[in-house]
Amino acid sequence: MKKKRRLPRAQPAGTQSFPSETPEVMDIKRLARYLGIGRSKIYGLIRQKKIPASRIGRQYRFSKPLIDAWLKENLIISHESQMGLFGR
Repeated sequence: MKKKRRLPRAQPAGTQSFPSETPEVMDIKRLARYLGIGRSKIYGLIRQKKIPASRIGRQYRFSKPLIDAWLKENLIISHESQMGLFGR
């Protein structure tokens, strides 16, 4: 008989536990936790060439500084916020 795999308990929003320090180079699993999205979504972004990634053999690696810069480049801000940046 197969044993059931135990899933980790869901934590209330905003109380996720992250390692105190995110490494400079992440794999898919760690990046998914860092961004709070699923691994399949990350693979989709890689296929569309929308996320900075390096391939080493059959595995992908992600540089934390590049991911942080990518996040900043892809910010979506409201129209009012943009108006404040450029004056009225």
